[in-house]
Amino acid sequence: MSDFSQELSRLREDYQQHALDECEVGDNPFSFFEKWFHQAVQSAEKDANAMALSTLSADGSPHSRVVLLKGLEDESFVFYTNYNSQKGKDLEAQPKAALLFHWKSLERQVRIEGMVEKVDEATATAYFHSRPKGSQVGAHASPQSEKIANRAWLEERFAALDAQFQNEEVPKPAHWGGYAVIPLKIEFWQGRSSRLHDRIVFFRNNEKEAWQISRLAP
Repeated sequence: MSDFSQELSRLREDYQQHALDECEVGDNPFSFFEKWFHQAVQSAEKDANAMALSTLSADGSPHSRVVLLKGLEDESFVFYTNYNSQKGKDLEAQPKAALLFHWKSLERQVRIEGMVEKVDEATATAYFHSRPKGSQVGAHASPQSEKIANRAWLEERFAALDAQFQNEEVPKPAHWGGYAVIPLKIEFWQGRSSRLHDRIVFFRNNEKEAWQISRLAP
């Protein structure tokens, strides 16, 4: 075993902060998610709305990256991106995704799996114009996920567009918008001592069905 592998094997954490039972979770996973989210914010968790987004390309290759949750609307988790990015191409080919929130300060995770659809244009436009102007210009400047020559090329492109839009509203690019993840499964994970973690999962076969709830072995 390499020295690095030995170092990894020695890393241990015994989770002892909280417990989780079915009575606490209740019968509405979205309400409970909001409760946990607010607790993460109050605990000073950095970027509490950061979530790992996993998608599948047309050939089934998995891709993961961290994005930011920007809405919990109509029982769906909303984020925004460039539709021409790798994630956009994946979701066009296979409109389903998994999300993962990890709130280390509270020893908690939330796993979400479901179907994905684009948010309506009016909602995407309203959110786009709520962003800082630099972020709006950046959405025009960056051909997300494409190869570029160097950093200077990107900065020059941004500067030119920033000057162009200096005295006018930045229009939302047609290739930019939002996605709503409509969950079919939501799992709440609470770290516990001796690896006897609490795992409570809500699941359904489609968005019109009532949620079922189960406890999973850690």
